[in-house]
Amino acid sequence: MKILVVGNGGREHALAWKLLQSDEIERVFCVPGNGGTAAMERCENIPLTVDNFSGIKDAAKERGISLVIIGPEVPLAMGIADYLQQENLMVFGPSQAGTQLEASKSWAKGFMQDVGIPTARSAVFTDEEEKAAIAYVEKNGVPIVIKADGLAAGKGVTVATTREEAKNAIHDSFAGKFGLSGECIVIEECLTGEEASVLAITDGLTVRPLLPAQDHKAIGEGDSGPNTGGMGVYAPAPIVTPELMDRVQTEILEPAIARMRERGIDYRGVLYAGLMISPDGEAKVLEFNCRFGDPETQAILPLLETPLHELLLACAQQRLREMPPIRWKAGVSACVVMSAKGYPGDYEKGKAIAGLEKAAARGAIVFHAGTALKDRQLVTAGGRVLGVTALGEDFDRAFANAYAGIECIEFDGAYYRRDIGHRVRSAQ
Repeated sequence: MKILVVGNGGREHALAWKLLQSDEIERVFCVPGNGGTAAMERCENIPLTVDNFSGIKDAAKERGISLVIIGPEVPLAMGIADYLQQENLMVFGPSQAGTQLEASKSWAKGFMQDVGIPTARSAVFTDEEEKAAIAYVEKNGVPIVIKADGLAAGKGVTVATTREEAKNAIHDSFAGKFGLSGECIVIEECLTGEEASVLAITDGLTVRPLLPAQDHKAIGEGDSGPNTGGMGVYAPAPIVTPELMDRVQTEILEPAIARMRERGIDYRGVLYAGLMISPDGEAKVLEFNCRFGDPETQAILPLLETPLHELLLACAQQRLREMPPIRWKAGVSACVVMSAKGYPGDYEKGKAIAGLEKAAARGAIVFHAGTALKDRQLVTAGGRVLGVTALGEDFDRAFANAYAGIECIEFDGAYYRRDIGHRVRSAQ
């Protein structure tokens, strides 16, 4: 098989890396890929943008691609899966209608209320209703959560602990901080507990959860500072017990896919539930995503034993029910993100990266998120630069291995949190 992966982040590097572990995969092409995918054997980058649908279609047909896997949310929200399917290409990724679940938080809230999926109380406001939004905050008090309605690369959520912070978040969103994505906002109650991510694959009929993961969104240690796309993650997350996972599947994931089907929406891809687990073990949905998580994918896939292409092709061909149970390796996985100085704000690019071979020799799996090859030199090309993953029989060993890998890697301005996994590590 030849497979095409759309995207250029750590998630796409991890997907390509896992696919190439199978002898059944002749070659993987990445559009546009990054410095990490460019360096892998049997992997080739194609210099197209992710919104160049016709170019991607032509590239897939010219190369005899068996399956196209869509990584990022933006091309999914633009309808790339629909476009490629109409061109008789096999696609793993939900339709544009299904992707509304991530592309519009207000749509998702209405959907969850319709299905009866547990979630936070909320209200929706447009940029013409700024005074009404502020009045809602005054009435309900803080802490409270302000969310830009549309896609904002993981940075459109503010957990406001003061009324002033909430008002500023409302104003910033309506003033254009997130472009069109912020012209509508969702304000919701602030749920307490621990966040966890449950990613599932589905063919629109059957739902198969992957291992639960726990991400660290905040830039600062102690989970402080502004949100990012994710600074580190581990799997499987102990807080999602087998009993809770069963309930998530039967009370959240399966009802969501069933209602999609009832609405005539073709949903073949990842259904990703971002959950808040309360102290008494109840789960509520903070948000849904419609693609593999980043960096969750970098922690989950190294533990996967079932060939990835078999699962994704079964979803695309709507025969997931026929697949045997997903097989997983023993042990746990830890991933720590190295970012550029200034992220998630303004940051510099083009910094030379060194030490990746030494990190690999220490047992780390280094997934490239924001890198590029420039005159044969690997350089930084994004805010989140690398995801350094390691396995272990327990979390102490997995994180020790990941941080040992990080110590080998150098680039100007490199930043990483030293407390990733603090909930599951016995010593730091």
